Amino acid sequence: MISKDLIIESGSEEISIALLEDKQLVELNTEKKNLRFTVGDVYLGKVKKIMPGLNAAFVNVGYERDAFLHYLDLGAQFRSLNRYYHLAIHKKGKMVPLTKFKNEADIDKDGKIGDILTTGQTVIVQITKEPISTKGPRLGSEISLAGRNLVLIPFSDKISISSKIESQEEKNRLKTLIQSIKPKNFGVIVRTVAEGKKVALLDAEMRSLVEKWESAFSNLKKDTLQPKLLIGEINRTAAILRDILNVSFTSITVNDQATATEIKQYVKEIAPEKEKIVKLYTGTVPLFDHYGVTRQIKSLFGKTVSFRHGSYLIIEHTEALHVIDVNSGNRSKSDSDQESNALDVNMEAAREIARQLRLRDMGGIIVIDFIDMTSNDHRQQLFDRMKEAMAADRTKHNILPLSKYGLMQITRQRVRPEMHISTDEKCPTCSGEGTVGPAILYTDRLEEDLKYLLEKVKTRRIVLRTHPFVAAWLTKGLIPPYRKMGRKYGCKLTVQSIPSYHYLEHHFFDTEGDEIDL
Repeated sequence: MISKDLIIESGSEEISIALLEDKQLVELNTEKKNLRFTVGDVYLGKVKKIMPGLNAAFVNVGYERDAFLHYLDLGAQFRSLNRYYHLAIHKKGKMVPLTKFKNEADIDKDGKIGDILTTGQTVIVQITKEPISTKGPRLGSEISLAGRNLVLIPFSDKISISSKIESQEEKNRLKTLIQSIKPKNFGVIVRTVAEGKKVALLDAEMRSLVEKWESAFSNLKKDTLQPKLLIGEINRTAAILRDILNVSFTSITVNDQATATEIKQYVKEIAPEKEKIVKLYTGTVPLFDHYGVTRQIKSLFGKTVSFRHGSYLIIEHTEALHVIDVNSGNRSKSDSDQESNALDVNMEAAREIARQLRLRDMGGIIVIDFIDMTSNDHRQQLFDRMKEAMAADRTKHNILPLSKYGLMQITRQRVRPEMHISTDEKCPTCSGEGTVGPAILYTDRLEEDLKYLLEKVKTRRIVLRTHPFVAAWLTKGLIPPYRKMGRKYGCKLTVQSIPSYHYLEHHFFDTEGDEIDL
């Protein structure tokens, strides 16, 4: 069984969530604490410009660039939403509940934006994509309110059940159950996690979502300033927890007391027996460093990403698409024939690519240049492996089979900016004029160099010369790291400190004082 650990590090300006599967980092989410314009937020916006050629409008929701609203994203019941808004601002006394509201006729699906909207008009819109690069937010007017088990859709009566629930009997149970508790004029999407849930829990969640909708309109007035946040989605941290938190987690570790209490209460509600998996971290070492997350971030977010047996990926990003090149590295020197070697590398690469897409939250078009294979069976195996590796990805995606040139195309929904972390650090010897690899991986590089060197030379007596700070670290403790390294690779290693070396400089010598060339 795969162990799933959630590490939540809360700082003064941002909060970071790392999801580990079998101690391997597979998802990383970082949220600024003052972040605005989150997917799911509902705004009162003002139409700034109608664009007949695009059949769209630009809407001011308070972002530095106007947001984009296409005609097809208005939703069939836009007229009903608009009329309901006008009833809310002109109400005298109590607001008419949506259950007693009579819907307007649907808008024409092939209509024109100018027939529905006018410049200066106030519209209710929901963020469907956060601002990415130079683009403002993307909007829609088919409002949906997401809970843990249900998604509520006003001005609709349709009930949809998640396709990931496989049991037809369970689908029928949930549909019958929702029909019995659903208020009129509200559509419902039943999420995968609702499988097996009792009616009382689903009813309580539905009532809270309906209340959230009604309270947003209860205080609206004609002179309400636009743009205005009408219904705020819960912060991204809570949204991520709502979507991924389940009873399969092995541990949840948090460094903030308030967040730990909130999560413990949440876990108690969905699985009381799992309450003890939530732990508050009080150590002095940063949480991500303590659990090795920082090391994994540094090794996984660079342009070049190594995976097994010396193979590696090169990941490039452009405005239009992402390109991933698969390289075999020193695997090409193995004894197996080229075709089977290419298949082995490609199969391993597929698993790592699926992990990278989740980790970096890469969206849009992804083109992968796999190592060429001539066998159609091998191409099909690779396609099947990629689909299997991407099955755990909650983001909507589509995978196309390999082209005759060995290229695979993947489209992955993009609703937020891609996670980008610079893994280079300022070089201590050139005051930032150039960069070196991340220092946290330095000991790994030392070991790799030593291992490679011992394969080349016959001597088992090696002298390592390095900066005094590094030498001090290598020689500390009862069983210092350099001795562990020597035992691991079957050699007698001696460490010498050289003050003239820069921090991450090292060279290997034999006992005669001659440098061993790497």
